[in-house]
Amino acid sequence: MKKEFGLAMVVMALFTVAACSGKKESAASGGTVAGGKSLNIAIISNVGVDDGSFTQDCYQGILAYTKENPNAKARSIKEPDIGKLIDAASQIVADYDVLVLPGFQFAAIGSVAVNNPDTKFILVDANPTDKGNTVELANVYAMTFKEQESGFFAGVAAALETKTGKVAVVNGIAFPSNVNYQYGFMAGVNYANKNYGASAQYLELPSYAGTDVTGAHVGGNYIGAFSDQPTGKVVGNTLINTGVDVIFVAAGDSGHGVFAAAKEANSVHVIGVDVDQYDEGANGNTNIVLTSVVKVMNVNVTHQLEAIGNGSFTGKNELLDSASDSTGYVNTPGRNQLAANTLAKLEAVAQRMKKGEIIPPSNFSQGITPTDFPGL
Repeated sequence: MKKEFGLAMVVMALFTVAACSGKKESAASGGTVAGGKSLNIAIISNVGVDDGSFTQDCYQGILAYTKENPNAKARSIKEPDIGKLIDAASQIVADYDVLVLPGFQFAAIGSVAVNNPDTKFILVDANPTDKGNTVELANVYAMTFKEQESGFFAGVAAALETKTGKVAVVNGIAFPSNVNYQYGFMAGVNYANKNYGASAQYLELPSYAGTDVTGAHVGGNYIGAFSDQPTGKVVGNTLINTGVDVIFVAAGDSGHGVFAAAKEANSVHVIGVDVDQYDEGANGNTNIVLTSVVKVMNVNVTHQLEAIGNGSFTGKNELLDSASDSTGYVNTPGRNQLAANTLAKLEAVAQRMKKGEIIPPSNFSQGITPTDFPGL
């Protein structure tokens, strides 16, 4: 199924390797870097670039660049073992001008970047570390997001749209980005209950509780992988059997298992993540996707490739949010099924959030929790 990546959000109008071990997946052509050198780009992941969500959106950013710059070359490398991704990057780094690395699992790329100063790195969802310490490097642009803001929109929407009064979020692994989504969702449910007259209950399955990167217990519903559709379906079915009728799915390719469970139930809706997943929700003559909450990765990846190509690239660690039009939700007619009243309330929330009046909790926020945060 062809996937669409154009989104309209309340917070913005989106203007929108030589493979190791024979794992090369795809190629595209497109620009040149300063001095006329051909820009050679690789993206590495453990799920490939067709997950319909996070990694695919990053890849779309590369394709947008190569389309406008016909001399550039791009490769996608898939390393299924998540523990070997850094090794995969280190093995091919000398062959590329740019490595695009999507996911917190690439945080430890710092030492590889230090040892390869002529290669540029675009890191998504993590800041680089070297020997366990966070660093800022001249050849690394690291983008992280306030996923808790997008999760908050999902929580408000779920609480307002549920018919059974039971909602849930399903995540992949308890990396900071996923915990941010979870905590934001929980906070959004609490906000809707307190401010909009909703009475939604947030459900967790103790057997799928998560432990974050610090070893802290975070609860939630964690599949334990981003590429495990069967377990995703099990978690989805278990939640549905408890009466949940709206599920926010933030689990990468594992989320397709949750989607499958919702489609079979035929009375359950999901909220997509990272990109507009409305097409993924098609179920005969109906659609299970209420809306999708997003973080704008593709445009930001494209901008950094353009900066590398024209010589204006600056390495830094940058946190992106609604104020920079980088978080939000889909309100495009025909791409969501939210009631007009829900859309109006979400718009009010978006404006308050952009002004800093609502600050949802994140994985590591101090003194801010899903039940006690500014704006509640």
